[in-house]
Amino acid sequence: MSETGSAYRLGCDVGGTFTDFVLYDEQSGAIHVEKCLTTPADPSVGILEGLESFRSVDPEHVARTRRIAHATTLVANAVIERKGACTALLTTRGFRDVLELRRHVRVTTYELWADPPVPLVPRHLRIPIDERIYSDGSVLRPVQPEEMEAAVASMRAQGVDSVAIAFLHSYVNPKNEQEAARLVRELAPGIAVTTSSEVLPQIKEYERTSTTVVNAYVKPLVQRYLGNLDSGLARFGYAAPLRVMLSNGGLGSVETAADFPLRLIESGPVAGAIVGRQIAHALELPEVLSFDMGGTTAKACLIRGGAMPITEELEVARSRRFTRSSGFPVAVPAVNMIEIGAGGGSIAEINAMGLVQVGPESAGADPGPICYGRGGTRPTVTDADLLLGYLNPDNFAGGSMRLDEEAARAGIEEHLARPRGQSALDAAWTVHDVVNETMAAAVRMHVTERGGNPRQATLVAFGGAGPLHACQLAAKLRIGRVMVPLRAGVLSALGLLIAPPAYDIVRTHKVPLRQLDAPATGALMEEMAGTVASLLERLDSEGDLRFRRALDVGYIGQSYQVTVPLDGAVDREEIWQRFAALYREKYGYFYDDVPAEVVNLRVLGELVGGELALEPLPPGGTAVPDGSRPAWSVRERGMRPFSVFDRNRLGPGATFEGPAIVEEASATTIVDDGAKVEVDAYGSLVIAVDLEDTP
Repeated sequence: MSETGSAYRLGCDVGGTFTDFVLYDEQSGAIHVEKCLTTPADPSVGILEGLESFRSVDPEHVARTRRIAHATTLVANAVIERKGACTALLTTRGFRDVLELRRHVRVTTYELWADPPVPLVPRHLRIPIDERIYSDGSVLRPVQPEEMEAAVASMRAQGVDSVAIAFLHSYVNPKNEQEAARLVRELAPGIAVTTSSEVLPQIKEYERTSTTVVNAYVKPLVQRYLGNLDSGLARFGYAAPLRVMLSNGGLGSVETAADFPLRLIESGPVAGAIVGRQIAHALELPEVLSFDMGGTTAKACLIRGGAMPITEELEVARSRRFTRSSGFPVAVPAVNMIEIGAGGGSIAEINAMGLVQVGPESAGADPGPICYGRGGTRPTVTDADLLLGYLNPDNFAGGSMRLDEEAARAGIEEHLARPRGQSALDAAWTVHDVVNETMAAAVRMHVTERGGNPRQATLVAFGGAGPLHACQLAAKLRIGRVMVPLRAGVLSALGLLIAPPAYDIVRTHKVPLRQLDAPATGALMEEMAGTVASLLERLDSEGDLRFRRALDVGYIGQSYQVTVPLDGAVDREEIWQRFAALYREKYGYFYDDVPAEVVNLRVLGELVGGELALEPLPPGGTAVPDGSRPAWSVRERGMRPFSVFDRNRLGPGATFEGPAIVEEASATTIVDDGAKVEVDAYGSLVIAVDLEDTP
């Protein structure tokens, strides 16, 4: 890196429709943004093409970039679309069908034919191995080399690319799994190997097996993708190491992502929520509802007390939207958020009942909405927003694309308006309103499940389509305050520059709380912290290492637990009191006469201090519109003039009222009638939504 001139950080967020880039100049504090269409066949191609645009910012930025962070939806999409590797499962004899037996829980209680998704590994590729380890870790039957040779020969004959190994009680003693993995690598070096004792050394056979299978299913795909991207960046001249956003909200190495790709399952959505947390912390907001609406999906996350909500109840590829137990469990720590099949590219159609349905199918980046002029023929949310006057056809994505309004109108008339006897404008408003109602229903459920109240939260809206829909979504949720941060359309990419390097480990340590050996448990957690520290120190040399420890505690005999934070030394009485408080808060009651047990130990390590902090802007700003254009008014149920503002000219202190449209290179914000806007010290649009006249 040059000793003079600027040093840069680069963030890149690959979405289903657009790929967003942020280049941060550490010396001047300047932030440069770019946006380009995603290349679904190989997202690394679109990334490398998009990076070319930064040469105009600084021709030498490649050599001066010292950190590259990346987020992707590749893993989740591969599982949903079933585009992973041909995968086999080696399992203890007698447990071949655990993937289909699941938890013996129906997807929906009263529907006999509502089935979960078909297992990623078909039955003929689930190979039983005659081995056994007791629950105390002692070996009853070791792995036999002859049996493994036959299993590997069968896998090779059937074209297996990846294998998951999940033996009974391997979380206590991984010896048999390790031996099986060694033999597979020796006999078939071309087959990728995943063991449950490395991926998820925790109790619960089905969840551990499912998580291991998902990891194995996407492992070859992710390894190829990251390899192509890493080598492409090197050919480009970048010497900075590539970092990847993990589902827990921290950055990890390429090696971690390649070995444990399931940790990327929420990689894309979580980056934006990190900025929501940063805003909540900077402005001391007790509750923030981050809302990220892009081209393919919308994501929402309730952030309370400035802490990211973490869950291990993540599911992917659900057969029923928003329905628990209808997908594949992925029991790794991930930010607790809801993902909705509603974005700018979501396709609108008339369903069997004659009603307009929007999503979850999306036009994506290829062919995209009709108005993109890239071959799309089915109307989308973006087409409807264009007809409603919310989007400027000559200034979309910073002027890099021109939208075809007449083509969008023709598509909406053909597929929606004429079949329903509506005008094209009324049909467009129906699409806009339906997608808002779909998102509101999902967000309301997410907030309620977490014990929150939407009315008490501040809605922080971002993503390419989020600010456009935020006011109407807030009105439906009865949220009175909306914030649209600067560079809202690429905020997830900016979140990559804010996120700290982080890694977590969870291990099963099942013991009654009254019999817990505090010194031994503390020593075990110190050992876990040492493992995390060694990984993070190899990842980055900047920042101070900080640990957070916790235990999963539940009543003896229960199959679920609550996570109890541990601030100091392990103390049985303190753990019991905290467990009581958390259990009562979550369930409304507590049994003080029923014994509890510790099930899992948790250690999260973060390197803090090296991340980017949000800085206030110089005060002073006025709101002078650049003009006006007709757009749909919710209050008047028709078109009326909206003032149009350039976001770049709205400094801190500027105020104005709706109806208004605020345009910037990466997003458009719609301010409804009656709403009032003030630009805060960080350049965010703070919108007071008029709830009195909301329909």
